[in-house]
Formats: sequence, structure tokens, C-alpha cells
Amino acid sequence: MKPSLLALSLAAALAVTAVHATETPLTTVAATGTDDPADSGNDQPTTKTLGAIDVSAKLDQARNALSPDTGSSQYVIDQKAIAQLPLGAATPMNQVLLQAPGVVQDSYGGLHVRGDHANLQYRINGVIIPESIGGFGQSLDARMIDNVKLLDGALPAQYGLRTAAVVDITTRSGHDLGNGGSVGITAGSYGTLNPNASIWGSDDRWSYFLTANYLENDVGIENPTASKKAIHDHTNQVKSFGDISYLINDDTRLSLLFGMANNRFQIPNNPGQQPQFGYLDTVDFNSADLNEQQRENTRFGVLALQGRLGLTDYQVSVGQRYSSVAYTPDEIGELMFNGVASAVTRDNRASTLQADFSTPMGSSHTLRYGVYSSFERAVSGNDAWVFPADADGNQTSTTPINILDNSRLTAKTWSAYVQDEWSIGDKWTLNYGLRGDQYQLARTESQLSPRLGLVWQATASTTVHAGYSRYFTPPATEMIASANIAKFDGTTNAVPDNGNNTPLAERSDYFDAGISQNLGSAWTVGVDAYYRNVQRLQDEGQFGSALVYSTFNYDLGRVKGLEFTANYQQGPLSAYFNVALSQAMGKRIITSQYNFSPEDLAYVYNHYIFLDHDQKLSSSGGVNYALDSNTKLGADFLFGSGLRKDGTVPNGASLPAYFQLNLNVSHDFTFDHFGKLHTQLAVINALDRTYELRDGTGIGVGAPQFGPRRGLYLSLQKDF
Repeated sequence: MKPSLLALSLAAALAVTAVHATETPLTTVAATGTDDPADSGNDQPTTKTLGAIDVSAKLDQARNALSPDTGSSQYVIDQKAIAQLPLGAATPMNQVLLQAPGVVQDSYGGLHVRGDHANLQYRINGVIIPESIGGFGQSLDARMIDNVKLLDGALPAQYGLRTAAVVDITTRSGHDLGNGGSVGITAGSYGTLNPNASIWGSDDRWSYFLTANYLENDVGIENPTASKKAIHDHTNQVKSFGDISYLINDDTRLSLLFGMANNRFQIPNNPGQQPQFGYLDTVDFNSADLNEQQRENTRFGVLALQGRLGLTDYQVSVGQRYSSVAYTPDEIGELMFNGVASAVTRDNRASTLQADFSTPMGSSHTLRYGVYSSFERAVSGNDAWVFPADADGNQTSTTPINILDNSRLTAKTWSAYVQDEWSIGDKWTLNYGLRGDQYQLARTESQLSPRLGLVWQATASTTVHAGYSRYFTPPATEMIASANIAKFDGTTNAVPDNGNNTPLAERSDYFDAGISQNLGSAWTVGVDAYYRNVQRLQDEGQFGSALVYSTFNYDLGRVKGLEFTANYQQGPLSAYFNVALSQAMGKRIITSQYNFSPEDLAYVYNHYIFLDHDQKLSSSGGVNYALDSNTKLGADFLFGSGLRKDGTVPNGASLPAYFQLNLNVSHDFTFDHFGKLHTQLAVINALDRTYELRDGTGIGVGAPQFGPRRGLYLSLQKDF
């Protein structure tokens, strides 16, 4: 859909709302009674101005009604829980989400939820933010979050396309916070410096929340060695976010959401590697001296109109997201180690339209329906230097040659859904619906996806849910065609062309069931089980030196797991504990086979193998204790049984288990003429246990990466 058509769609919605606004009073509601007893002789209802805060709260509640989670599993992390993490609001977004059950950490800031590679959908105030190009920079900042829900399992028809989990973020609001702001800094080990500033407030019908921060340190990407400090691993990152809202009337709000992230990374070096190729008259190169760089940019803006027409709540939004990745190689070094040095650029611009509606149908039904469309333009550049080679891949000249390999792609997505939430008595809720998706890139693929979710409120303290969802997941907007591969024939970057280079949309059947139990007023425990049967299972791998991911498909996949979660809150003590069992397997690689060895392809053709991101056992937990109103102690941990590595068969073994313990203490100081100063001291990986996330082997794995070593960090924050 063209951007001009998106703008016309929003203009039409604004026009409809303007007509509706003339039919109802803007700022009055009926009120029975009066504050002055002397005026109580008149029994007629009077009118009063509805405050902007009340209007905003009412619209927030309506927005929540637009986004049900019936039949699915959800885990909520609010601002208080984020503040209790060792780094508080300075915690990267991926580390915040690692506190939820079933979430597994990977290198480059990657996450896997319930056995999926990525496939996460991010929503801000109910609006879908299209995913950025796969890299390793974090685009969103935890300081913007009021609360975040991780929705997974059998999702209702409203959620589609990216369905491993929905990261549903509700932002902080100037109407709720009042007028003020905050400035602070986090500093510590590995040259870490992270100043931040936020400002928020409201003026009658306007409200705003703006935040920005800068980060630099010497551990931007995971260390490829077990050493205390990585070689050549500096990063500079700038992030900002804004939410500006205007209340058109008591039923209508117009919001502008926007954000930006500019991240720069050095690629860390792994010393002691031996060159495989000669360059002119040079035969030796110290791998510790490589100078590879990568930069990532993301920008997004969304204009959203939310309100009510009669009994129907709605939210209509238009948006655009731009992201880019640029990788700069060490030309001589990469030629000598890899036989190819590629300056890789990727740019993607996505324009979106989203409309969601909710209409009550009598006392027991709520009808929800909506549409979504996305128009993406992707540009890929590859300025490569390679050596000539013979038919066996042996270098025939030490003089490199240059090959330009550029492409442009256009992808279009259309989606629509309808679902009914049926309240059956006081204890049962049935959510059933149908979703349709179509995706067009090199080919057109589509699917109608039924959804069914059931919730049983067995007792006041026991909730049982079960659901089924049919899912359709388009591939990322990228593709290596046969013409691209043919350009490198007769060079040291030649690969076999198996003629099946178009990534396919994934299709799956998802079954989920769980129970949540309140034990007294302090404890909440839950158990959830899931199974996913997959056709054309999507996976991604890092192929080549640039730290970006490429999509490939297994013909078949099966994913299953079991999760347990417990939360405790009583007086000054709060705690949580999650543990998850998971198994993710695939069989027969059917696209992008040029990335793999013939031996691996032959084995995987006839056998199920573990996916490279499969981890059998994962656990997270934490505890926080308030000594008094100003002082708190906290600790949290991550445990993993280890991601996959190659064994006697592809992905046939797993890396050693790891345990990371983090500690923190916070105290609020109060000074005359200055007020309160929040301080927080954190120790990350307090036991300084060395552990490896990746060892460089496995299907789609590019290089080894280690978890963080012990680090000490101090945060100072002043609200005003």
C-alpha cells in the first residue's frame, strides 16, 4: 500500500471522528449532586468538566479492551519490576524480557521464545512496530515502559504474522506522571557510560513523554574468547523515544509515537587464527589486528487515532519504520582469512496501516475486527572482493577482483481478522475467530487461520485456559537469487546453487493449555504446556562476516515445551521463579541450501535434528527485599542447559550449562535544597563464571560468543 493511500485512510478516519464530535458534548458528563449544600434544592443533574487525566484513563482502558489475550499465556513486567533489576531502567530490552518464562538468551542480543528463532512482534500502545533488519542493536529503551506484556501460546485472531510472542508495551504517560522529568547516569566496568534524560507532563488536553540516552562501552558484542576483556569491541549507541498525545474530545485521542536508535559497533577479534589465503605478496596477518565495523540505524513514527463511535471502540494508525545496517570489512584481513571481503549494506523502509475495532454485541458477546497492511522496500548492497579460484575452490591468484552484487525488493502484506469473545455465564469465556494473511515478494502466499481459545474461571483463585491457533509467518524481506550466486562462480566465494533460493512462509498448528493458581494473597503459580507442528519451519543463520541474519526453511518442524512460573509478593519481600523445558527440531532443509555443506544437507534430508537455538532447560528468577522505604536489596539469575553445537551429527551436542548471578543494592538519599537522589549499585555475573553461548559450530552459527564477565556498575538518578 502506497504511503499516500495510508495518509488518505487516516484523513478519512479523522473526518468521521470530526462529524461524531459535533454530535456530542466535548467536556461534560452527567453528575448527580453538588459540592455545595446551599445549592441542593435543585434536583436536576448538573454538568462538570471531565478532567484530562480522567479522559486519558478512560481511553487507556478502552485501548486495553481492543487487545484481548483470551486463551493465550501472558507474563507482565511492570515499571516497578524493571526498577528492581540490577541495572534498573538501564537494563537492555532483551535482558528485561529474559525475566519471562520460556525466553532463552542468545548472542548479539538475540532472544528465542518457546523454541522460535526470533519471530517477535513488538507493539507500542497497541500499534505494531515492524521489525528492524536483523542485527544486534537494541532499538527500544526500558525507560519508556509503564508495563510490558509477553503474550505467547495460542493467540487470538487479532495477532498474526510474527507470533512466537507479542511484546506488548504500554508507555509511560505525561497525564499520569504530572509535570516533571528525570536525569541520570550509569557508569562502571568496561568503560561503560550511559547518561539519560527524560521529560514528561501535560497541559490541559496535551500530554507528552520524551526520553533519550547515550551508551558507550567496550563490550558492545559478546566476546569471542573467554578473556576478561574483548579485543576491538567498542560501541556507541544513541536512543530516543517520544509519545505526544492530544485529546480531541472526551472520546477521541490523537497520538504521535516516534523513536530512533543509532548504534555503532566494532566487531571483536579472535586472536590466533591462521590465514587461509595469500594476498599479493603477504602471507601472514594477525587476527587480533582486524578492524571490522558495523553500524545500525532505526527510526519509526506512528500517528494513531483512538476513540469511540457509538458503542464501537477503535484505533487507526499509519506509520513508517526505516532501518539500515552497514558492515565495513577489514579488506586485506578478511580476504586472507575468508577469501572474501564484503562491504554489506541493507536498507528497509516499511509503511503500515493498522485499524482495530471492538463492538459489544449484547451482554455476552464482544466482536473484534480489524485490518493491517504493510508495504516494504528493501535494498541490499554487497561490494565484494574475492580471489580467482579453480573448480575445486583453490586460489589461483593472490590479486583480488571486485564484484558488485546489489538488489532491490518490494514486499506487500495484507491482513484482516474477525473474532468474537463470548462470555458463557460467569465462569467460561470462549474466543473464536478467523484471520486471513497474504504476503507477496518473489511469490504470493496466503492463508486463512482459524483461532479458538477457552478460559475457565474454575474458582476465585483458579484459572484454566486452552487454545488452538493456525499460524502464517512470512519470511524476512530478503532473498539471494540464483543470479546473485552465479556472480561468484570461479572465485573463493563460490557456493553450489541448488536452485531453491526463495524463502517460504511458515505454516503451523499451535496447541496450548495452562492453569494459574493464587495461593493466598502472596503466591501465584502457573503451569503451561504447548506443542507446535510446523510446515516450512523458518530458521535464521549468520552466514559470512557481517552480523546480519539470513532466512532458510526446514520442510518439517516440531516444537514442544512445558513452563512453570511462581511469583511472591508480601510486605517488603517480592520474588519470582521461572523454569521451562523445551525441544525444537527440524527436518530437511528446502531453501537457501547454498549456505550448508553437502554432508549436512544429506543428513538433515532424512533425519530430524535439533535447531541450533534449542535449549532443553532454561530458568530465571529474582528476589527483592526492602530494608526500609529508602533501601532495597536484590538479586536475580539466569540458567541455561546450553544451546546446540555440532556433535557426531549437525547440532547433535549442546554447550555446557551456565549460571549467571546478578546482585544489587539501592538507596534513596535526601539532601537539603536538592531533594531525593536514587542510587543503585549492581554486580553483573557476581561469581565471574565464564560460559559460552556459542562455540562457532552448528547449522547457521557464524562465530563463538561468551557471556559477560563480572562487572560493577553505579547508577545515579534524579527526578525533578
